[in-house]
Amino acid sequence: MIAARNAFAPLLAMLLLAIPPAGALASVEVKGVSFDTRLEAHGQTYRLIGHGLFRYLLWDAYAGAYYQAEGFPRPAPQADVPRRLALEYFHAIEAGDFAEITRDTLRDQLDDATFRRLLPALTAFNRAYQDVGPGDRYVLGWTGERLVLSLNGETLFEGNNLALANALFGIWLGEAPLGEGFREALLGR
Repeated sequence: MIAARNAFAPLLAMLLLAIPPAGALASVEVKGVSFDTRLEAHGQTYRLIGHGLFRYLLWDAYAGAYYQAEGFPRPAPQADVPRRLALEYFHAIEAGDFAEITRDTLRDQLDDATFRRLLPALTAFNRAYQDVGPGDRYVLGWTGERLVLSLNGETLFEGNNLALANALFGIWLGEAPLGEGFREALLGR
């Protein structure tokens, strides 16, 4: 019996070494959409904080992942912290609809004075939106100096307005997000 256990021990050890610890995964998946757990962008290394699925009424609208640069308190989605929000869509959405929803959501989430102050920068940002189809991925990022919006890796907008960046991240990660469950998943809670 002891000899059989001793013979089995090396095999068990090899099997356990082949299984990566949960924190060592290279990517996570949300309804067939893969998100890296670590990525490099704009001279920063970002770590995945959380990921989830956003549902609108009865439809799965998009999968998302929230990242923050290494070495910063986590999570801090509305602070001057380098961060990224990736959203991959399951359905076609027109650019005008993105702009309208973004404007209306920020109008609802912000006080009147803040909304009016951000409106010129928001209008410029909203002009950058493009139509998306299933599988397209928008990434909203704050580098620590620049607000960046990209679609499938192509930069569509760059600006330096931290207040606008915080407001935009607040759509999904603020106190009154579009979806509470989605926010909690993105924040890894």
